[in-house]
Amino acid sequence: MTNYILFDTETTGTKPEDRIIQIGAMIFANKEIEVYDELCSCDEPIKIEAMEIHNIVEDDLLAKPSFQASKFYTRLNELNKKENFLIAHNIKFDLAMIEKEDFTSNYSLIDTLKCSRHLFPELPFHRLQYLRYALELYKDEKEEAKKHNLVIKAHDAIGDVLVMKLFLSKLVARAKNLYPKDNPMLKLCELSTLSLDIKVFTFGKYKGKEIAIVAKEDLSYLKWLRSTSKDEDICYNLDKYI
Repeated sequence: MTNYILFDTETTGTKPEDRIIQIGAMIFANKEIEVYDELCSCDEPIKIEAMEIHNIVEDDLLAKPSFQASKFYTRLNELNKKENFLIAHNIKFDLAMIEKEDFTSNYSLIDTLKCSRHLFPELPFHRLQYLRYALELYKDEKEEAKKHNLVIKAHDAIGDVLVMKLFLSKLVARAKNLYPKDNPMLKLCELSTLSLDIKVFTFGKYKGKEIAIVAKEDLSYLKWLRSTSKDEDICYNLDKYI
């Protein structure tokens, strides 16, 4: 039986020393669903910039177990097989956080962020909250949340997971339409590994302008952006011109 694990983390920050302080997850196997919404203690202080996003403060973590002592971490290890799918929006970040907790993934990985860029290229942005409104997922989320006794909040781990669940259905439907001969979940795994060709800037001072033209007119900007960007797709495309 195949298991599909959608998860999201909230953390003390985004630096190498930072750790998980909240895990939200939904595990699907046939018609059975497991829901995890756990706060986790750690030794690393929460950075103010992180509090600003997720609204979790130190007092919220008092007497909470560590991430490795969480129920989700136990289940994550139990299901750690190639036949099961681990799914997140920008999975590179969340998986890296879990790997800091002595975890090595054997799962098939799906990055809904990367897939959204491949399957919804017409959208200017692919942040989860942008997709929530652009694809009108919010119209279905209240009913979906009610099924699982959940509350939807932006930048809350379990709230983001529920939105991700609704978005995954959109990804599967579009994958079936564009690649009718392929297993949609395996196609999403494949797309999660492929860099995306970007020809036009969708941000910054050259928004709307072709990268090739900017390379001729202001190569120094491309070099600066390459040195500062952490976006794999952006870096992949900048390297073509630098």
